Amino acid sequence: QVQLVESGGGSVQAGGSLRLSCAASGYTYSMGWFRQAPGKEREGVAGIDSDGRIRYTDSVKGRFTISKDNAKNTLYLQMNSLKPEDTAMYYCAADLARLPAALQLRAGVYSYWGQGTQVTVSS
Repeated sequence: QVQLVESGGGSVQAGGSLRLSCAASGYTYSMGWFRQAPGKEREGVAGIDSDGRIRYTDSVKGRFTISKDNAKNTLYLQMNSLKPEDTAMYYCAADLARLPAALQLRAGVYSYWGQGTQVTVSS
């Protein structure tokens, strides 16, 4: 069983930056960030694995950067040029398996989830 704890959420104005962190209690191969806004489905934001394969959803490309410190079992999401539409609860997800690249942003394939951290971007 792997436990995930997110941190780093908060409130910022549009154009600002935030850095999310996700500490895992043990080694995981695949990790990802997902977000869910009120009334909307959970959306895959970015995924990464221990081989360095990375995938982003189109709306965050060029603004968000995902990284993974394998030695610390910690996942990060650097979010720059934030927009009001980025407002959501952000969740960290992980799995012990090497997920196919095409599935890195699919919530249903991840076995472990954090409790979430709120990101609010005001205009």
